[in-house]
Amino acid sequence: MGKKRIVSKGSSDSVKKPTSGKKSTKKRISSGVLHVQASYNNTIVTLTDNKGNKVASSSSGSLGFRGAKKGTPFAAAKIGEVLSERAEQMGVQEVAVIIRGVGSGRESAVRSFVNNGIAISSIKDATPVPHNGPKPPKPRRI
Repeated sequence: MGKKRIVSKGSSDSVKKPTSGKKSTKKRISSGVLHVQASYNNTIVTLTDNKGNKVASSSSGSLGFRGAKKGTPFAAAKIGEVLSERAEQMGVQEVAVIIRGVGSGRESAVRSFVNNGIAISSIKDATPVPHNGPKPPKPRRI
């Protein structure tokens, strides 16, 4: 039958969790920068403060989309909704948007973010474009 467990009600010292002196406070910011990284396979949206410190982020994979569904505009719209709710809790009122990449979730992520009442101050496209890139390999001689 095993050992009998004896629980004493008098002392609850062994049950107490260790507490630290630091209280968790939510970061309050009024304006920020929204970084949208849209590739063919995934969409990643990050909210930072004006200094560039990451405040919140989300991606289509973190919301449960798998495979080819991660790169769709629907998944990007869901990311925008989730991130705009977090931004409202932090007190964000306006954002500057930086879009990077050529994926199909570029516009829908920004549109769904704006639909929850957060103003956009500017939109910048920072998609990296190679200036002819590295030299291609020589043709193979057989």
